[in-house]
Amino acid sequence: MRKKYNQPLIVAVTGGIGSGQSTVCSFLKEWGCKIINADTKAKEVIQRNKKLQNQLKHVFGDEIFHKNGKLDTAKLAGLAFKNELQTQKLNRLVHPMMVEGLIEEMEQARFSGRYPLVIIDAALVYEINIERMFDAVVVVDAPMASRMKRVQERDGMNRKQFMARVDKQIPLGDKAEWADFVIKNNDTLEVLKKRCRTTFNSLMQLQKKKKIS
Repeated sequence: MRKKYNQPLIVAVTGGIGSGQSTVCSFLKEWGCKIINADTKAKEVIQRNKKLQNQLKHVFGDEIFHKNGKLDTAKLAGLAFKNELQTQKLNRLVHPMMVEGLIEEMEQARFSGRYPLVIIDAALVYEINIERMFDAVVVVDAPMASRMKRVQERDGMNRKQFMARVDKQIPLGDKAEWADFVIKNNDTLEVLKKRCRTTFNSLMQLQKKKKIS
């Protein structure tokens, strides 16, 4: 019989571009956690909301959508991160609806009773001031050079594009100071998984205390 979790811990896993937070979340998923990805949720919100699509087209142009109606995320990112004003326009349109979507799926996961931890994988927790939504915030911290190399290999970004993204995020050192838990991603994947397991065990202890209280 499956164990039921009536009081799951609601946790944010955050960091900066290329810090490795999605890798950390993949380990947490392996250990039975529910993972909700903020970027995926933002794309879902855009894809199903015609009004939002029209607003985005008005600001960024029709070319951000393919002919089949699918969002061209690379095109939108290139335009939205060109300068601070464009980034703010995107955030004002998408973030409120994205947060609503996150809360909806988070509540579904909570009331299902299937998960000890419900994890929101989101790079911009502190930037959009949603940290109070969570029982705990985990920051994945990694050296800048490693982050840039990872993003260049994964997304084909050049240094200028990478730094443009970094400049629009709160410094990772600040996030680490504010976090409840910090996972250092400055070694091998095996070491990262061990560190992640240690944090997972601590979160499970918090979940048990929450259940008792």
